[in-house]
Amino acid sequence: MQAKLISSAVIFIVASAPALSQPVGGRWDRPMDQRIGRQSAEPSRKVQVEAFQAPDAAALLGKGPITVAAAEGSEAEWKLPVYEAAVVDQLAKLGYQTAVSGADGGQVAQIAVRHEQVVPEEAKRKPVSGAMEVGVSNRGNYTAMALNVDLSKPKKAIVATRMDVRIRDKATDRVLWEGHAEAQTREDDDGLNNGAVAARLASALFDRFADAQVVPAS
Repeated sequence: MQAKLISSAVIFIVASAPALSQPVGGRWDRPMDQRIGRQSAEPSRKVQVEAFQAPDAAALLGKGPITVAAAEGSEAEWKLPVYEAAVVDQLAKLGYQTAVSGADGGQVAQIAVRHEQVVPEEAKRKPVSGAMEVGVSNRGNYTAMALNVDLSKPKKAIVATRMDVRIRDKATDRVLWEGHAEAQTREDDDGLNNGAVAARLASALFDRFADAQVVPAS
């Protein structure tokens, strides 16, 4: 089982210079969107998705060989293969040839993942608490006691996860498509279930694959 998330983990990209004057949509080199960090009592059920593509890339996308790898400059982290596998599954559904490895041609999908704790774990509660009062009345001494029994478990932390995916043409290193998906999840006793998070983000992101906003070349 996954160890409990203790601190924010960052896997981020330092992009090599693409053929476009700036990344599609101008999004890739920005820090995480400010939506991550928004606090709420419960995790948001909505997955936030944005996707962009180069103006003449539609005919090149969704076909041919493609490989999946960590973004350049990202940290090697043990959980990243879970996200890579989720992306591979979605790319195969789109029509890409994902079984090809080491090919010189085709495209490459680069992945970056970031976690951020937005609501900390609740403090441990005392299962039994109360107060006692001792006094004197006109009928003699008295003792009063009030007990509060709380056997509920404190809620675990809420963690926001953002996954960025950028698809490049291998031959030219040109950015053809890029997008990101963000979601919030509550940890369980074993930490964050990255398998479930990866599948949720990848599914939501590639549902928008064909509807990506076309960004004019500068």
